[in-house]
Amino acid sequence: MPCREHIFTLSKGSKHRRGKIKKVQEKRRKHHDEKICGVDDLNIFDFDKFNLRDEARAIINKHVEWFNKNKDVKIIIEGHCDERGTAEYNLALGERRANVAARYLIDMGIDGKRIRTISYGSERPLDPQHNEEAWTKNRRAHFVISKTK
Repeated sequence: MPCREHIFTLSKGSKHRRGKIKKVQEKRRKHHDEKICGVDDLNIFDFDKFNLRDEARAIINKHVEWFNKNKDVKIIIEGHCDERGTAEYNLALGERRANVAARYLIDMGIDGKRIRTISYGSERPLDPQHNEEAWTKNRRAHFVISKTK
């Protein structure tokens, strides 16, 4: 699959929500350099948790083959949280979320040298509202895929 077409759609949701996510993804890509070839949000974490659900593993498994065929891409996994909790706690939780997603990719055969993690805690919400729906969207691991030169 060509890189420019490889934009993951791993999170479930309504047609309206998927449309909003695609708009956010397009906006983010404009702010990144031209090396970006795909982004993804995995809305896979329960409140105050960092373990991968079975549905998240199944989604990631579908993309491992693509990652293995495209060894020239690097994967940055950003850990995010909802706004509840202190800034320090959310940064630590976001780090654990990014690390568990990275560990799973490594366990599935992806070279760890291709993966980098970062936590943004609650600093970069996907949805800025203050309700359960927004909080659910904001508990995520965000994948940024870039080509190496």
